[in-house]
Amino acid sequence: MTSVFSHGRLRLYLLKLLDDGPKHGYELIRLLEDRFLGLYAPSAGTIYPRLQRLEVEGLVGHTAAGGRKTYEITDAGRAELHQRAGELVALEADIAASVADLSTLAGDIRNEVRGSVRDLKRELSEATRQTRRTRWDAAPPRPASTGGPQAELLDELDRRLHAFSAEVSRLTRARQFSDSQLRTAIRLLDGALDGLRRLLR
Repeated sequence: MTSVFSHGRLRLYLLKLLDDGPKHGYELIRLLEDRFLGLYAPSAGTIYPRLQRLEVEGLVGHTAAGGRKTYEITDAGRAELHQRAGELVALEADIAASVADLSTLAGDIRNEVRGSVRDLKRELSEATRQTRRTRWDAAPPRPASTGGPQAELLDELDRRLHAFSAEVSRLTRARQFSDSQLRTAIRLLDGALDGLRRLLR
């Protein structure tokens, strides 16, 4: 759970969201994810126990329909919100600052992923050029009409490399990722690059 929600502040924010109208648990998760621009989303194991505790304390109630519970704030919950209005203002300011920090960090990690992709593409392109130069220097000239199986494989390597780079770029632009996902992507790219270096030297 992100640190802005320590010391019972998530409970306060859940009351604030429910004050806007009844919601089921996954709707609350989605609203929190939206508030953090997709950079953080609480798990069901974080949200539902807190909703149950709020219900035990009489701050929220629920109705069940179609196997799904819809939670709504009670008068006691609204009274707590009113009493803690100053805390809620401070919490909103902390959330805004946290979102800004997470956005900066995610941007840095994305740049690192793109840098790893560029390095991998550059290394593969250079290895392909060197392999072609070695083949052309060592082998007698072939007729222009036949490139040979190795030339076809090198062309295929070029195509795969460009397709790989384009797909990674598309994926990193498509949506927000967690820090853990982006760091794992960097490790995978670095590992692939190291393996190709060892293979092609």
